[in-house]
Amino acid sequence: MKSSSEDTPPMAPQLLSSRNFKSLFDSVDTFLFDCDGVIWKGEKLIDGVAQTLDLIRSKGKNVVFVTNNSVKSRRQYAEKFRSLGVPSVTQDEIFSSSFAAAMYLKVNNFHKDKKVYVIGGEGILEELQIAGFTGLGGPEDGEKRAQWKSNSLFEHDKSVGAVVVGLDPNINYYKLQYGTLCVRENPGCLFIATNRDAVGHMTDLQEWPGAGCMVAAMCGSTEREPIVVGKPSTFMMDFLLQKYVHMKSHNSVQYIGLCDEEVFFLVFADLGQKRQECAWWVIG
Repeated sequence: MKSSSEDTPPMAPQLLSSRNFKSLFDSVDTFLFDCDGVIWKGEKLIDGVAQTLDLIRSKGKNVVFVTNNSVKSRRQYAEKFRSLGVPSVTQDEIFSSSFAAAMYLKVNNFHKDKKVYVIGGEGILEELQIAGFTGLGGPEDGEKRAQWKSNSLFEHDKSVGAVVVGLDPNINYYKLQYGTLCVRENPGCLFIATNRDAVGHMTDLQEWPGAGCMVAAMCGSTEREPIVVGKPSTFMMDFLLQKYVHMKSHNSVQYIGLCDEEVFFLVFADLGQKRQECAWWVIG
């Protein structure tokens, strides 16, 4: 039988005004920020970000940065923050989809004797190594070429137990064939996607194809749907609540991200019971 909270429809979006801002701000303990398009665009920090983060911290609030961009590891993202003039951000405050992929394997007891083939960037490989897993592929396979030869097989590592697909600026036919063979021919091989974003702010002036394009290619060749570990997966949110949020009854978390080019605030209430009650606030 459903609870009354499950029967209650989600609240309609409300305009965030100066009148209700203070009440909202005071009710929130932890702010979760997206990065691409919210903190920066490409290698350019968005105006006012540093001052806003300083203000939030000065009020005793927690700050966590959540990005679906898997090209970098948490360490590399902390370095990016410093290079853009925001040195206060630590590695422990960053949750990237590259880290999420490694944590998914870890919490699900992925066997250390199995290898992980990566269609993606160095960030995934680094997070896998930190978690104790052996990664293959990544940028190293960016220059390799697959050739169609008669009476010849395309060889792949039979010990690969998972294929992780993320944003890959060096995607090629070789990687797609390698990943496809692992998923289709290695018994029990997992197909994991860091995220399915169609586009992303890879530079400050325009959007570029996102990881969803690479994932879609693998979906087509494997005829499989992936396990998605980045936003908006339940795995990422559950892991965030357990690791980053000091869960107490009625504490609130505020998520600041992009949706259809508008900035929304998503307030999760009653995190102690992980109830999906939320309110949307739209910046006008």
